[in-house]
Amino acid sequence: MIEILIFIATSFAVGLSGALVPGPMMTVTISDSLKKGFIAGPFVVIGHFLAELSIIILIFAGLGWFIDSNTAVFVIGTFGGFMMVVMGYRIIGTSNSLKEIKDDHEDDKVSKGYGSVISGILTSFSNPFFFLWWATIGWAFMFKGLEIAGIFGVLGFLIGHWASDLSWFSMVSFFTSRGSLVMTENHYKILMKGSGVFLMILGVYFLLNAQKIF
Repeated sequence: MIEILIFIATSFAVGLSGALVPGPMMTVTISDSLKKGFIAGPFVVIGHFLAELSIIILIFAGLGWFIDSNTAVFVIGTFGGFMMVVMGYRIIGTSNSLKEIKDDHEDDKVSKGYGSVISGILTSFSNPFFFLWWATIGWAFMFKGLEIAGIFGVLGFLIGHWASDLSWFSMVSFFTSRGSLVMTENHYKILMKGSGVFLMILGVYFLLNAQKIF
């Protein structure tokens, strides 16, 4: 029992170390939180969870080798980089005023939140490091969990890993949404445009790296 608890805590720490790294999911969480409030963070993480579940199924189906192959890195990097550039461009081009965002948030809190689930899925699948992480660290931790306690060890890993994502991105979403209450129009536009530019730069970086594979 103690060994499983230690394994869960270790999985949480490893997951948090990955979540803390700035990336497309962080950018979308910030931009959605400004528009939709705190709920955006948990919804983005739900989308991320769904993407991870599909990867876990592939790994246990015996396709882990493909996820870590040069072909996968090239396809994922090219597609992912393109998607990041498109999403970054949309964030820059569709930035509403703070007043419009607050009005939209009050009028339609729930339905707009589900768009964040899609964002969580897209930002996960469009990031080649997401696949590489699961093909290496994630895969190793799952099989370590199997070694420790069978299926309960795998569940322990997932609990620790998902808890780290949910806690971190929920905190980011909370403080971002609270900040929007005192944020000026200029501050908001700068933050949104900066987030969009950052996402586009990441996309170009992934595109260029993908072309080096072959």
